[in-house]
Amino acid sequence: MVAIKRWFLHTFTPPWRWRLAFPAAVLKDIEIAVKQSECQHRGELRFAIENTLAPTWVWRGLSARQRATEVFSTLRVWDTEENSGVLIYLLLADREVHIIADRGIARRVHQTEWDAVAHDMQEAFRDGDFRRGSLEGIERITRMLTTHFPAVADNLNELSNKPVIINS
Repeated sequence: MVAIKRWFLHTFTPPWRWRLAFPAAVLKDIEIAVKQSECQHRGELRFAIENTLAPTWVWRGLSARQRATEVFSTLRVWDTEENSGVLIYLLLADREVHIIADRGIARRVHQTEWDAVAHDMQEAFRDGDFRRGSLEGIERITRMLTTHFPAVADNLNELSNKPVIINS
């Protein structure tokens, strides 16, 4: 995307725009899906939605992927006992999804697998189906984590299951 066009998009997108894609019922469905997912494996999922980036960040060339990495750190997704956190990050203005996995999971699941899930989520979002895209993405991530990090008897919930809305 041309830098100036991207800057205008981030600067003039209304701050409430995310509510159209993710009304309260969809956010609740995501929270329930994350909770159910985490009962099946030892991974910890966080779902983060950011409407736009600060115009100065866009002007300086901050990519959605770079921002996802910052959010991974800010939300402390890395701070789990088994290094098994996974962030699903959506930047609405850029229509991009990025999945960042902590080092414990990254050793077992290659980034190309996460990118395939993110791509399919983006396709559903382009069709305007944010609920389906989110829930199917969580379902696919659940299957990967169940394979590599199956649940144990004392499966702790280390991170909040509630989606986070980031206001830049």
